[in-house]
Amino acid sequence: MIAASEIWGKRIGQDDLKIVEGIGPKICELLNNTGINTWSELADTTVERLQEILESAGDSYAIHNPSTWPRQAAMANDAKWSDLKAWQDELDGGKE
Repeated sequence: MIAASEIWGKRIGQDDLKIVEGIGPKICELLNNTGINTWSELADTTVERLQEILESAGDSYAIHNPSTWPRQAAMANDAKWSDLKAWQDELDGGKE
């Protein structure tokens, strides 16, 4: 199995939501504040729920599209680093 660090060239912390394309520090903090702290929790969250969280945080968050976040998180949770990186290379800011 290939380690995440081999794919990204840096150490990836367990359950670092920022590995998901489209999630930066502020959105990570927002998700953490709503009880989403792990890749597994993010993978199990519906896109609709994620959109609600973003919209409730204001216009600067509502513009983000979380449609791929649960699938990206599931890939991270399953340590499918090569597949995740290849898919992220095709995404545009986390969107298909």
